[in-house]
Amino acid sequence: MLALRAGRAFDGEHSLAGPVTVLIENGTIKAVEQGHPDVPGAEVVDLGTATVLPGLIDTHVHLCADSENGALDRLPDFSPEHLDAVIEDSLDRHLRAGVTTVRDLGDRQWAVVEQRSKHRQRVLASGPPITCPRGHCWQMGGEAAGEDELRRAVRERAERKVDVVKIMASGGFATPGTAVGDCQFTEQELRVVVEEAHAHGLPVTAHAHSLTAAQRAVAAGVDGIEHLSCLTDRGMHVPDDLLDALAEADIAVCHTLGVTQEPPPFMKEAWDKIGMSYATKVSMAGLMYDHGVKTVAGTDGGIAAGKPHGAIAYSVVDLVKGGVPNRGALASATSQAAKVCGVTKGVLKPGWDADIIAVRGNPMRDITALHDVTTVIIGGQIVTTTLPADRRV
Repeated sequence: MLALRAGRAFDGEHSLAGPVTVLIENGTIKAVEQGHPDVPGAEVVDLGTATVLPGLIDTHVHLCADSENGALDRLPDFSPEHLDAVIEDSLDRHLRAGVTTVRDLGDRQWAVVEQRSKHRQRVLASGPPITCPRGHCWQMGGEAAGEDELRRAVRERAERKVDVVKIMASGGFATPGTAVGDCQFTEQELRVVVEEAHAHGLPVTAHAHSLTAAQRAVAAGVDGIEHLSCLTDRGMHVPDDLLDALAEADIAVCHTLGVTQEPPPFMKEAWDKIGMSYATKVSMAGLMYDHGVKTVAGTDGGIAAGKPHGAIAYSVVDLVKGGVPNRGALASATSQAAKVCGVTKGVLKPGWDADIIAVRGNPMRDITALHDVTTVIIGGQIVTTTLPADRRV
């Protein structure tokens, strides 16, 4: 048994006044108790004034991408050995940031799907995203055209036991030649994908930058939407009926916030041309949250230098900047993300998986505390810590 003593806790849904002790046994949480009770036979880890919370979940990453500009374009040139090394490095970056579960929404030729069980973290994966011929992220190997091919694409993913089906409803900034403001599939084609996926017990999440693509995805019955930039020919616009539809259908939205540096000039030029603004994206996240839209945290990690793996804290901080309360932003990367991903993680309660992190400070008061992760525990085992040895009793 392991006993974690800390100054306070966020259990995935609520703040718990300290001090607190989290008891772990056989990889699961046994109890969360006020104070620091004696626990005979347990290994005691004193985290001091730190805050403990569930391990973070990044719901949108690309583990095959190497966190450098042009990462997706270079994927076809990676050897299997190089691809494995990139995936390992990507997961290590996430681990040091306190991310104990990732959802990969686009790999190269099933590289992540085939090695999900090899890693310390829980890895969920979609495989190559379904896209139209030469559509966004075509180089990952998921091109399909017409209803028959789309059904076959979903069946192949079900046979490979993916965790979620990803479809590119619009073009994307990272793929030259695709139109971000256009749709890549009709509403009926999206509905075919949703129906086939649901028949196999799989959720569907849709990449959608354009407003029309998002509206088609909602009408088709998707379970989630990535980015949701709501681009129109007049810039970014979120109509009230879309907000109502998202909230009513309980569709999970990942705004893919979190940047560590300014975008490269070609990206900034593309944004300016189409009327895209990062500040507007941030504020839209708060608007949607206030309207009751389910929000989950994700970074699009790995696709560029400003979107590296391990940037989850930046994503959560941006949600708060947009107007999401600290508790809601923390839940978006813990309990809410766990529900969307279908995993027994993200909550500090008896019987749940003991994936836990500690951060200096109190993220309920200062969300930037997420940048200072001191300890990461996966399945009840400490996998990384900056604590001195004498903190173990």
